[in-house]
Amino acid sequence: MKKVKNIYHHYTFSLLLVFLVLILFHPALSTYVNTLSSSESLTISSKRTLVSPGGVFELGFFKPLGRSRWYLGIWYKKNSWKTYAWVANRDNPLSSSTGTLKITGSNLVLLGQSNNTVWSTNLTRGNASSPVTAELLPNGNFVMRYSNNKDSSGFLWQSFDFPTDTLLPGMKLGYDLKTGRNRFLTTWRSYDDPSSGNYTYKLDIRRGLPEFILMNGPHEIQRSGPWNGIEFYGLPEVQGLNYMVYNYTENREEITYSFHMTNQSIHSRLMVSDYTLNRFTWIPPTPGWRQLWILPTDVCDSLYLCGSYSYCDLNTSPNCNCIRGFIPKNQQRWDLKDGSEGCVRRTPLSCSGDGFLRLKNMNLPDTKTATVDRTIDVKRCEEKCLSDCNCTSFATADVRNGGLGCVIWTGELVEIRKQAVGGQDLYVRLNAADLG
Repeated sequence: MKKVKNIYHHYTFSLLLVFLVLILFHPALSTYVNTLSSSESLTISSKRTLVSPGGVFELGFFKPLGRSRWYLGIWYKKNSWKTYAWVANRDNPLSSSTGTLKITGSNLVLLGQSNNTVWSTNLTRGNASSPVTAELLPNGNFVMRYSNNKDSSGFLWQSFDFPTDTLLPGMKLGYDLKTGRNRFLTTWRSYDDPSSGNYTYKLDIRRGLPEFILMNGPHEIQRSGPWNGIEFYGLPEVQGLNYMVYNYTENREEITYSFHMTNQSIHSRLMVSDYTLNRFTWIPPTPGWRQLWILPTDVCDSLYLCGSYSYCDLNTSPNCNCIRGFIPKNQQRWDLKDGSEGCVRRTPLSCSGDGFLRLKNMNLPDTKTATVDRTIDVKRCEEKCLSDCNCTSFATADVRNGGLGCVIWTGELVEIRKQAVGGQDLYVRLNAADLG
């Protein structure tokens, strides 16, 4: 009886020991691997992937359904429909299931058949004596840095500098003025072909005020309007959301736009597709993405629907309206609800006896012919415009604190829209006879 009792205690102790081992080591067993060292590699055949801490993003090889070519990319791991956020070799796919990602010297390289280089980080400088590590961060940024450097400013290379069709939280669109790099979005060629398509969404800094332009090749489709200190008028981002913050930075080092999530359990992404820009949001555990908005949204988002010196208003019929003091350039086409030729002045400017018509709730005109002075207020801006006989309009550059900075147009006013709410004041120069 005593022997049986001892066996029972031994068995119980063994079970407790196993139970304790499982408790102690389960977190380690379930921890995702998110780093690639210089002695490791990822191959298509091994099906090994890197998973970001928290398990939101996964990096590895994928083959689009029905395609025979392979790509290295990053996707949302837990979403039921695999959503790709970044593709490394989008324009140089692997032609077979032979592919290896590894660190060589101070570069990440993707090798195909016969060990030919299909894609590389292509860094020309590096400290060969310091080991390099590649790492998939929690925000989906795939970075390379020296193994002993955990500072985010010490990245040797990062995927966030080379967007494909998707803007993730923390990723920047726009210019790094130190390196000259311009980060912009480019569509997939089709839903199952990651190669570069024809549509891009990029920041144009050749205007008086930088703004984002949706383009089909060289042709502009939609413009965001300039940053007004709070938002880009043409982006329907919802101000006041408690889980999303928008940032615009313009200084000597960069001119960039980004967004950040204050609630990390909510996922959002900005994606360019043919003809449109889309904002998607996903709140687990719901299975899929919800479209928050799409651009163009309505007829007034179409570029050059209304010609010069006219504005688009959804609450009028026709939508195109001549600014007061202007008449249709082509009355016959205007009567057919075609406002593309715009309007002309009823009375020429006199230079010395002109004044300004205040238009409220307006999206600012295209700033290609505008100049900006951020050091003066709205009163000085009006005086500056009046002193220049070529000035046709002015507005404040920043609507905060009663208006800061000065934007002056010296050419025709194009691409104006009236908003039901929001927008800002636009002051259009008229002959005194047309001011009423």
